Amino acid sequence: MSKPDPRPAAPAATSLLTDHYELTMVDAAMHDGTADRECMFELFARKLPNDRRYGIVAGIGRALELLEHYRFEDAELEFLREANVVSAKTLDWLANFRFSGSIRGYREGEAYFPQSPLLEVHASFAEGVVLETMLLSVFNYDSAVASAAARMVSAAGGRPLAEMGSRRTGERSAVAAARAAYIAGFAATSNLEAGRSWGVPTMGTAAHSWTLLHESERDAFQSQVDALGVGTTLLVDTYDVTEGVRLAVDVAGPQLGGVRLDSGDLPVLVHEVRAQLDDLGATETRITVTNDLDEYAIAALAAAPVDSFGVGTSVVTGSGAVASGMVYKLVARKDDAGEWVPVAKASPGKKSVGGVKYPVRRRENGVASAELISVGGLPVGDSDDRPLYVDYVTNGEIDRKWLGAEGVAAAREHCAAAVAELPRNARRLGKGDPALATFYVDEAGTASLA
Repeated sequence: MSKPDPRPAAPAATSLLTDHYELTMVDAAMHDGTADRECMFELFARKLPNDRRYGIVAGIGRALELLEHYRFEDAELEFLREANVVSAKTLDWLANFRFSGSIRGYREGEAYFPQSPLLEVHASFAEGVVLETMLLSVFNYDSAVASAAARMVSAAGGRPLAEMGSRRTGERSAVAAARAAYIAGFAATSNLEAGRSWGVPTMGTAAHSWTLLHESERDAFQSQVDALGVGTTLLVDTYDVTEGVRLAVDVAGPQLGGVRLDSGDLPVLVHEVRAQLDDLGATETRITVTNDLDEYAIAALAAAPVDSFGVGTSVVTGSGAVASGMVYKLVARKDDAGEWVPVAKASPGKKSVGGVKYPVRRRENGVASAELISVGGLPVGDSDDRPLYVDYVTNGEIDRKWLGAEGVAAAREHCAAAVAELPRNARRLGKGDPALATFYVDEAGTASLA
């Protein structure tokens, strides 16, 4: 008998994960003859949330998997027909929809700044506009989580963090958050689906309910050690912390793997627990803290003898910025002569810059110093500058190296390198200007501040 495949089944069609007006635009373009006009769409953020110093791009692997299943099947078409969303002509086009354009953009895990052209979608107007909502919903959330997580990783100073926020967000966004946090440098997640789908390491032992289930704290600890071994981590703050630590070492011995603190005045309590563990001979027992942490609370524990952190609500909510403020705009289209025509929005406070872009990261002695964006699509920069675009989809064919667990591992590695390349001021937690200024470079080579 063959073993069942542990991988999740292929997702259902994703085509209705969109806004109504995307399809009405397609419908109108079908009727006025502009649906097939060759266009360039760009996904970018006008600013960084909460005046942070940098952001982290996340979501491309998820977006590509959704794109792969972006189909209008019978059920979706019937809904659109009954709701009279689009005409019969457009329903026929949707029935045969397969993205045939090309997509390139920043690598997943890359640092980004205001106006960074994170994703470029080259397609007909109809094919490009129909992806807008899906792409923005993925990039806005995943990048918000990754950006917050990267700040927490920096604040932790090399000590490992675990993502534990599944109960603080939607069931599917919990998986996305675990993935994004891992890319940004978290070591593990409590979410098992993130482990199965994306290869994120999973961890977990017991909650307070485990202790409350038993007749005594000693019974709970003994049962957990019997089941998981002395290397387990015991939750010691259900009742009295001092007594909990004493019992934990008494049950497991000085080889106890760890204790977890989920409440109390952590900067004080951690020092007290470390001293007590050392006095009991448990000098190698690790201390994990998991009490409503964010990057500021983690930074406040920089001098405390904490060995690892567990973060929930703040990471899955982007630590106060649950969306990244990214937008998706048409920046160029071809005219009747086949020439690219830059187009841009001119609304006050929401201006965009038209034209095909080519971004590079300027570096000096290996340290990033600026973001240069060529307008017109021609490469700019010198030999030490790092090109930021990679190809994700070429004429409808997805490059599969960016998908699945392999894509996540590559993004995690790239994120570590991209953050390490930033100047020291990027790691400041306080509000301030972006760590790198962004410049547009025209075809004459003239640079102007974005």
